[in-house]
This record gives sequence, structure tokens and C-alpha cells, in this order.
Amino acid sequence: MTAKPADTPTATPIVDQHQSFTCTPQRVWDGDGPIWCAEGPKVRLAGIAAREMDGTCRAGHPCPPTSGFEARNVLANALLGDPSRGSIADAPTGHLVLKGDVPSLTCVSEGSGKGSRTAAWCRSPAVGDLSCFMVRQKMAAKWDRYWRRHSC
Repeated sequence: MTAKPADTPTATPIVDQHQSFTCTPQRVWDGDGPIWCAEGPKVRLAGIAAREMDGTCRAGHPCPPTSGFEARNVLANALLGDPSRGSIADAPTGHLVLKGDVPSLTCVSEGSGKGSRTAAWCRSPAVGDLSCFMVRQKMAAKWDRYWRRHSC
């Protein structure tokens, strides 16, 4: 993995575009990320938009019908896969913390996802392509501007 520091004081690595990398999820914020990876990057799932945790959708973003909390919970469960492998706990910051034997994701970077996040297409051993999964579950909406020619 080739990574460069983001322009932030905490220097979260942004994975270079088209680079493959592994992400072992530790925390998740909402239905399109970020997902904090044990390896360093924070991943924003590419090609989709989910509601914010306060229930709003940002101007100019697609707006799915599902709440931010429901989308976040579905994503966290998909990341964990088999519930017997680990657990999900609420953090005081509003994140969900994934504990135990959390399976690693295989991701391909689209470059910066704004801020200190890497936009990426990620595959989970439990559900396959996470962006496709979240759209199929109606937890997120396809964002045509970023979806491009991606196929599920």
C-alpha cells in the first residue's frame, strides 16, 4: 500500500488512487463511512451516499429513505459478518466499535474521499461489495457522479 499523509494534524494516510489495500475495520460512523481501519486509513465507501447521523442529507447528495442510525447499524453488522466472531459496542463519540475477530476487507482506492478519508470500493467476506450491498439494502443511494461504471 502506498499512502501519503493527509493535510491534517493527525496525518491519517490517504491511499493512492487505484491501489489495493487491506482494511480491518475497528470503528464505523455512518452508512457510507468512515470506517476506521487498523492499518491506518479511514475509508469512505465509494459511489454511495447515506443519511447523516442527525437524519439529514447534505445538499447535492443523493438522499436514501433510511435513517443514519439504521444504515450505520446495517453496515457495522455487515462488517462483522458472523455475530459469533465479535461484538459491536457504542462509543461515547457516537461511533460503533467493532471488537473481536473482525474480518478484513479488500479495498481499491479512488483517492481522497475529502478530509482525511480514502474513498474506496471494498469487499467484505460476508456480503461482497459493500457499496452494492448498502444500495441493495436501501441503506444508501447510488451517487451517479462517483459510481461511474462500477458494477455489482
